[in-house]
Amino acid sequence: MKIKNYLEDIVREQVNRILVDKKNICTCEQCRLDMMTRALNHLPPKYVVSQRGHVHTRLDELTTQFQADIVREVIKAIRIISKRPRHK
Repeated sequence: MKIKNYLEDIVREQVNRILVDKKNICTCEQCRLDMMTRALNHLPPKYVVSQRGHVHTRLDELTTQFQADIVREVIKAIRIISKRPRHK
C-alpha cells in the first residue's frame, strides 16, 4: 500500500455529492479539482499507509465533528471557487 491522504477520497465524495444540487455552479474538472484542493488545504491531513490505518481513519469518519468539518470546508471551497473559476 502507498502513503495516502485518506481525506482526498472523502472530500471528492462530498464535492460530488454537494454539486449535484448546485445547478448554477461550474462542475468542470478544473473547478472540481480547485474545490477539492482548497478544502484539503484547510483540513488536517489523515495519512494512511496500512489497512489498519485505513480502518482507524474510517472510525474517525463516524464522528459528527469530523463530518461537519469536512462539509464546512467543502461548502466554503465551492463558494470561493465558483466566484472566481480558473478554467478557460
